[in-house]
Amino acid sequence: MAELTQPEVVYSPRSVQLWRTLWNWLAFFFHIFLRILRAVGPQTLSSSSHPFKPLPLVELPNTADPTPATVEISAGTDAVSANEPIQKLKVVLDLDETLVCAYETSSLPAALRTEATEAGLKWFELECISSDKECEGKPKINYVTVFERPGLDEFLKQLSEFAELVLFTAGLEGYARPLVDRIDTENRFSLRLYRPSTSSTEYREHVKDLSCITKDPCRIVLVDNNPFSFLLQPLNGIPCVPFSAGQPLDTQLLDVLLPLLKHLSQQQDVRPVLYERFHMPEWFQKQGIPASGWT
Repeated sequence: MAELTQPEVVYSPRSVQLWRTLWNWLAFFFHIFLRILRAVGPQTLSSSSHPFKPLPLVELPNTADPTPATVEISAGTDAVSANEPIQKLKVVLDLDETLVCAYETSSLPAALRTEATEAGLKWFELECISSDKECEGKPKINYVTVFERPGLDEFLKQLSEFAELVLFTAGLEGYARPLVDRIDTENRFSLRLYRPSTSSTEYREHVKDLSCITKDPCRIVLVDNNPFSFLLQPLNGIPCVPFSAGQPLDTQLLDVLLPLLKHLSQQQDVRPVLYERFHMPEWFQKQGIPASGWT
């Protein structure tokens, strides 16, 4: 009976505004969830506790949507006709926060190392040559602790069965080359590209231009945790969730990315599929980058 005697609650205008803001956020995340369902399909969501996010968390400008980008998908200069056999898919993989995460050993918190190792993350320590010089002019050696993303070796093994693998990192070769030597003992990467192979644009530095790998944009994708890496070819990019040592239960490689890449390997042209999944041109527009900046 006490409930019936409670006074009627009157919501203030500020409360109404807060509820409207909350509702807008819920609608936004529901829209992202629908994209996730289209991107990975029901089979991956049932097997992964960490659903694939089409983009890392980025705060979009709170303004009216600009005029949608006009997207024209044209065949590359080396594109094959529909009657020819499908060429092997080229999968270009980023390194840091996509396949591994690395920390300077001296600054790695002991608690984080203990948590990661006890949870079963594979790790190793690495000596790499720094671009800096010591006072005597000798190359400076940095000591780095590297954690492998769960399922990395099996991911590379299965992926190499239906795709040509390329490693493309914005890291310096003195750091990245010995690291990749450790994770790619079977030499599955047909090509390794380092920071000097990246490009600088008006909007971002260290952009990965896929035209240095192939002139055919129909059968190449770039998997990277930083979407600005594929600014020059947004229709070929697959944004993935960044990996850190604090995510020992991550299952993105085998449960999310591998099924998506298998599906793309069966397509004559990967770009329509990726545009439908991620709408990257529109995302770049929301970041203030016009179509002229990526075409």
